[in-house]
Amino acid sequence: MSPQLILRVHADARLGLGHVARALAIEEAWRALGGTALIAVSGDARARRVGAGRHPFLDEALPCPTLDLGEDLHAPLPASAKGEVVLVDQWDTTAAQLDALRPRKVALMEDDGEAHEHADLLFQPFLEGVSWAEHPVKTVDGEKRKPFEDRRGPCRTVLGARFAVVGKIAQKLRPQREPDAGLSVHKFLVTFGGSDGAALAPRAFEVLRRLVEEGRWSGACTLLAPGGLTNNLPGLTILEGIPGLVSRLRDFDAVWCAAGITLCECLSLGVPVAAWGQNPRQAAILSDLSLAGTCCDLGEGPEADLAVATEAMAHWLSPEGQETRQEQIGAGMLLIDGKGASRVAQELWKLAGA
Repeated sequence: MSPQLILRVHADARLGLGHVARALAIEEAWRALGGTALIAVSGDARARRVGAGRHPFLDEALPCPTLDLGEDLHAPLPASAKGEVVLVDQWDTTAAQLDALRPRKVALMEDDGEAHEHADLLFQPFLEGVSWAEHPVKTVDGEKRKPFEDRRGPCRTVLGARFAVVGKIAQKLRPQREPDAGLSVHKFLVTFGGSDGAALAPRAFEVLRRLVEEGRWSGACTLLAPGGLTNNLPGLTILEGIPGLVSRLRDFDAVWCAAGITLCECLSLGVPVAAWGQNPRQAAILSDLSLAGTCCDLGEGPEADLAVATEAMAHWLSPEGQETRQEQIGAGMLLIDGKGASRVAQELWKLAGA
């Protein structure tokens, strides 16, 4: 029998569909290994669509069975849900929720608390450092470990951007540019997710308005605002969304986004990217990424001083910021190689004992 993976995700106005997109990429990699998968989803109306077996971005059926768990973030799995291993990827997870998944093997995607102590495996793509070496291997308690591996009680932990997940389209399209290509930002994309739960689009519009009115940047900008905005800026196009966004990222000279899957896709494609965190946890992720030289860290968006954000963006878009952006392209293309979904699936495969 092929091992079955349960992908436990959540979708709402705060989280958007990024976790669902990551689950779909992992499901495809898991299927390539010979396994089967079930997506168990909770959340708002967008979760109902996924739970009904429809693709969240395309007018087609999902490639695997789905289970609608209702609105509760911590809804338990019903007894009918079968699987050898569960990957919980929903941002906020409790120890009780993980314990309720036993006797299955339990894996967790990202945790900045203590819930992972109740899991068997933890993936930390960014929360504890970004770039980790393969060697030297060291022996700890008779177990050989690579620098990106750790063990915390019963929980094995793997660290770094090698486990950052992007979909097949981003893998196919990379790299976009050579690291030494000359850059200037004439076409700019601003997007904070399909729901913009943190309402960053109106704040970004204010930054753009100041830049344009002060004559500090001119160009064509596309701003994705799912809630809509009144547009009175020259050169600015406001849309609710762009279908197949990842395939369009390379059409822009630079992107301003949140610390989610679009950021990972930009880093994989080599598209220069600036980012606002939607909360303190994402702000910490951006700080680590910035230290690795991969993106322009603009801090925590909902709390940002817009005057400071305007100064930072003006510099990043200016000719003086070009050298930094070129460095980011080179680092980003090396940092996220597009193989994270396969690595995650392989670790889950070992956990399942397959």
